[in-house]
Amino acid sequence: MNEFDNSITDRINHVKQLITDACIRSGRKPDEISILPVSKHFDTECIESMIKSGFTCFGENRIQELRKKYNKISKNIKWIMIGNLQTNKAKEAINYIDELESMDRLELALVLDKHLKLEKKSLKTLIQVKTSSEPQKYGLDPDQLIDFVGKISENYRSLEIVGLMTIAENSKDHKIIRKCFSLLRNLMEKVNEQKIPRVDLRKLSMGMSNDFEIAIEEGATEVRLGSILFGKRIYT
Repeated sequence: MNEFDNSITDRINHVKQLITDACIRSGRKPDEISILPVSKHFDTECIESMIKSGFTCFGENRIQELRKKYNKISKNIKWIMIGNLQTNKAKEAINYIDELESMDRLELALVLDKHLKLEKKSLKTLIQVKTSSEPQKYGLDPDQLIDFVGKISENYRSLEIVGLMTIAENSKDHKIIRKCFSLLRNLMEKVNEQKIPRVDLRKLSMGMSNDFEIAIEEGATEVRLGSILFGKRIYT
């Protein structure tokens, strides 16, 4: 095991301890939470080290970057699209991704459904909800969520809606961050209460390296972690 692998192991153990501590505070079990390593801007060597540590799913933000990595990494890996997916990249995306966590507009659903049907495929999908007040963030308005889910369920049957995703407000105020996460949890409960055909939301993807402990306390079932696992990103 090289020095980088040792560093990865130490980081993973540290993260798992933080998850355990957050679960103790909130009366949850650590096995209720999955870690999605976010591999954007990290090379294949870094990803291979994570694979050696037992991870089989990775999150990417851009199709262009995923395309470069796809054929260099083990075929047993699942790739999750967590960044905003442009409509003109939808056709290519279905060749690479096993799940989309950033669905937020019907135009994208229409195009994805069209190409998925042609390929006789289906795609697990999370709806991205905008829970913060920041104008630059993507996501569906919370007030539109139930109607949006209903339309996808009825009209785009190749898309399997399995949960919700959000990015909390970029704030040092934990109360503001917590409010974003609790809102998403409450929204999932409201959607499930509607008994929409083909919809049973189980996955809450929320929390990143700087706020995942709060997310766990508020019900996250998946946390998306980059730098706290891999180390500092080098942007080229």
